[in-house]
Amino acid sequence: MPENRAKPTGKTIKLGVAIAPAATATPKPDPIVWLAGGPGDDAVGEAKMAIDGGLNRDRDVIFMSQRGTYSAEPNVLCRNIDAFNARSVGLVFGAPSTERLHVQATKTCRDKLAARGIDLSAYNDTESTADYEDLRATLGIKQWNLFGISYGTHLALVYMRLHPEGLRSVGIDGILPPSKGGSALTWSSAKQGFDGLFKACEQQPACDKRYPNLSATFDRLVRQLEAKPVTTSVTLPGSDKPVKVVLDGGALVNWMTSATHVAPQVPAALDELAHGKPQRIARQWAGGKLSPAAMGRVAHGLSYGVFCSEWIPYETQEQALQGGREAFPTFPRSVQAEAPQLTYLRPDCDVWRVPAAAPSIRDVTRGDIPTLAISGGFDSQTGADNGPYVARTLSKAKVVTVPYEPHVVFATSKCAQDITVSFFDTPDAPKTGCLKSLKPPEFEIGR
Repeated sequence: MPENRAKPTGKTIKLGVAIAPAATATPKPDPIVWLAGGPGDDAVGEAKMAIDGGLNRDRDVIFMSQRGTYSAEPNVLCRNIDAFNARSVGLVFGAPSTERLHVQATKTCRDKLAARGIDLSAYNDTESTADYEDLRATLGIKQWNLFGISYGTHLALVYMRLHPEGLRSVGIDGILPPSKGGSALTWSSAKQGFDGLFKACEQQPACDKRYPNLSATFDRLVRQLEAKPVTTSVTLPGSDKPVKVVLDGGALVNWMTSATHVAPQVPAALDELAHGKPQRIARQWAGGKLSPAAMGRVAHGLSYGVFCSEWIPYETQEQALQGGREAFPTFPRSVQAEAPQLTYLRPDCDVWRVPAAAPSIRDVTRGDIPTLAISGGFDSQTGADNGPYVARTLSKAKVVTVPYEPHVVFATSKCAQDITVSFFDTPDAPKTGCLKSLKPPEFEIGR
């Protein structure tokens, strides 16, 4: 592919492609294209998830590494950022000194990539959707289907707007609308996911009795830890070396954003923290960042390419702060100022230095392409209300919320997998009957 289509005689890049053949002997002619999350995850590395979920039952599934990701050439990974993220678990999350080190790691990454001659302004949704269209032409496919998870839904919605002609249907799971991308959206999503989990505990007599008013407990802990961070030491699986972990209010909010993936443990973990036992939360908070799988996996150059050209230019600092105030009005301002999942993004983008995308990148996607907009009731990363939001302008959209599930329901729910596969069979009538039999998780009840 051309690295930058505005420079037709410029450099080319290579993108890895893998095809999982259909499980049936008579596959349908229109394959499914898997759009990975992130931004910065590699689609080829998510093939097992797709196959385990039965996505290739009747159709080939195509995986192409988005530009800059792990199996693309060049990649824009930046292990130094991963190394800093691992080190940062022992620092006060919201301290100005941590911000300076974080931004320095981002700048080091940028400088290294620029020194390799990489055009950082070319790693974005507009170029990526053109890559997929070029792949469709290369493979001689008249129409295909898209299935995007998490950030892949952002890419899918841009794709639908720029290149609708080759699309039979589109599934989006864990929805991130380009027209709303930014800090306010992540605050709103966190609120929805947290509230969903807290409400499920409240509706379960044993959980409600043992952990009454969990929402207030969480709120109080955020304020307490922001005023007085807690330091502890934990050991992680596969190592006997102790790891220092500091928990402040911002760290707790970011832990909680991913902890909805282990929802049954959350009430007990928060109660332990409230009673002077931070180890479980500290272990989970550190475990994700120090895991060997977290090193050299995410293409940070693609992440910043999207965020810094498509999000930051179109959301003011005041709008971002207002998102925190509206979602969690009692949180300290220092916590409200740094949105979950997007900590220090504005100063990061100041050093990343890529031009803003055309304002049209924020246009709402309109049209009549059959679309499955599926979300999880516990999704604290891309809130379930994004489904109805995108469906307002997509006349053939089916909105489904799978209760009690976290971000990306296809990864965790057999029901979601069945709904998705049935959608690609009959986009106008996906089978959603399995939703009726779903039950809330059984929350862990401590002594």
